[in-house]
Amino acid sequence: MLTKLRSKKGFTLIELLIVVAIIGILAAIAIPQFASYRQKAYNSAAESDLKNIKTGWESFMADNTEYPTFVGVTNAAF
Repeated sequence: MLTKLRSKKGFTLIELLIVVAIIGILAAIAIPQFASYRQKAYNSAAESDLKNIKTGWESFMADNTEYPTFVGVTNAAF
């Protein structure tokens, strides 16, 4: 009778708990790293946008011999 029970294929509860624990440990390590990479990506995108703005202003300066002015915008808006 004991051989009949052991011949069934499948995972024991202990094996499943160990796998779940390993996945939990890996997730605990990976999630903070993902957040860090995400923040670096946002910073890189912002730096790229600023460089594009600077290039546009320099192009405007080359064409018009003055930098663009913003009519109706006060310093309080910035």
